[in-house]
Amino acid sequence: MLTLLSASAVPVLGALLAVGGAAKLFGRDTARQAAGTALVRIVGAGRAGLALRAVGAAELLVGAGLTASPASAAPGMAAAALGAGFLGYLGWARVAAPESSCGCSARERGPVTWRSFARAALVLAGGAGAAARGGTWWDEVAAHPAAAAATAAATALALAALSTDLDHLWLLPLRRARLRLLGHPLAPTGTGRTAGRVPVAASVELLERSLAWQSMSSVVRSALLEHWDEGGWRILRFAGLHQDAEGTRPVSVLFALDAAASADTAPLPSVRVTVLDDCTDEQLPVTPPDVPVRTALTVLPLAT
Repeated sequence: MLTLLSASAVPVLGALLAVGGAAKLFGRDTARQAAGTALVRIVGAGRAGLALRAVGAAELLVGAGLTASPASAAPGMAAAALGAGFLGYLGWARVAAPESSCGCSARERGPVTWRSFARAALVLAGGAGAAARGGTWWDEVAAHPAAAAATAAATALALAALSTDLDHLWLLPLRRARLRLLGHPLAPTGTGRTAGRVPVAASVELLERSLAWQSMSSVVRSALLEHWDEGGWRILRFAGLHQDAEGTRPVSVLFALDAAASADTAPLPSVRVTVLDDCTDEQLPVTPPDVPVRTALTVLPLAT
């Protein structure tokens, strides 16, 4: 059974590494993606893009080796070493640069979470299994096609659940469905507003001028990740880190403001804020820190 599991997971894992590596190596936004990662702390801002492309090249080679190599332990050993290296890097980044992303995928902009560690652990486990298995993976799959297909599908679903690149396909719709069924933590107490919508950029600009944004600046650790309109409210989600007596945990910071508000129509909008634990979706009780009152500067007359 373990041999079949390893053989079925190899092509899926190889495809994951090859596709992710190609995106880093040949992507046009690799330099911009690297600028927000913990690699900057290791190699500097000027070489972070080159380092990320080098990682992509390694992933592409290992992924191709896992998928196409004959009976050889070398690709599996390389994948296991890559997974172990990822785990070490993620552990360092979580401690030394908790506000930075890992750069593991193109859409990953928030800080390192348990999903990044789980992906790296799967690469390590899959590589170790491939190195220990004798023969080629396609021989084992051909001997048990139905079981191999089911195992490969389960592996692909697990990797998809751990990949932020695919969140827009399943996680965001799932969260929306959950909020519709169980109630929205930011739902207004009165009737919903139905005024016309304004561009999202205008809502973000308005939010960043508000006291609610200033009060949560110590928690937010990313740019805007996603947004949606519901019941007259525009929901804006950011990644963040929440500290309490239990330690530091990754969270989603949700801001809600009038979907029709702009700097021209509502310079001081009503903004609702909530913080959800990324692992449990539990709403966390957060007391924003005191925000100093901004006072006007004294204008002194020019000396004559």
